[in-house]
Amino acid sequence: MVEASVDPEVGEVVERARKLGIPVHRAGPSVLRRLSRVRPPAEVLGLVGRRPGGDLEQLLSRGGAVWLLVGVAYAGNAGFAIRTAEVSGADGIVLDAPGFDHVARRQATRASMRADRYMPVLWEAAGAVLERARAQGRRVIAIEDCGKLAPAEIDLTGPVLLVVGGEEQGIPAPVLAEADAVVRIPMRGFIRSYNLQTAVAVVAVERLRQQGART
Repeated sequence: MVEASVDPEVGEVVERARKLGIPVHRAGPSVLRRLSRVRPPAEVLGLVGRRPGGDLEQLLSRGGAVWLLVGVAYAGNAGFAIRTAEVSGADGIVLDAPGFDHVARRQATRASMRADRYMPVLWEAAGAVLERARAQGRRVIAIEDCGKLAPAEIDLTGPVLLVVGGEEQGIPAPVLAEADAVVRIPMRGFIRSYNLQTAVAVVAVERLRQQGART
């Protein structure tokens, strides 16, 4: 709902939502404009879809894509990747980033345009994520330059865990060994790799293409 609303009907809707246990967020006009597909936007929007809360077990029990970022070093890159995952409709994202303190995590969510309001953003060790993903029957697909297949050459639909490594070291060998498949994004330049969020975006868009997504 808009921050400064004085409309009594808006207040009634908000009160009913709270009584039903529906989370209510106050936002500025610019946020409502971004989320709304009509102009001018209403003072209240109901968002239907993923619940932003939940623990690792709950997240991995859902039927879509979950991203795992391992060893990401820069809060800005993490934030852009989180935003990309949310835009593409992922169930959520998990970050194994031991170097991120509370401040860095807050910087990452800020850079994501607060995507954590719309999907789960969890901070967990990669080993625990892989173990639970296996228990849930998820395929594990890594994105790394040692892969032999392009994203379009592998099935990215269904319940998958998509793994991307950090900016400097990539995916650690023990994590990479757990992958069912490794995809490589085509590259031709002299710079060693794309930026982190670009890799996420390429695979996320290919997954949407395979699903026949409509906007």
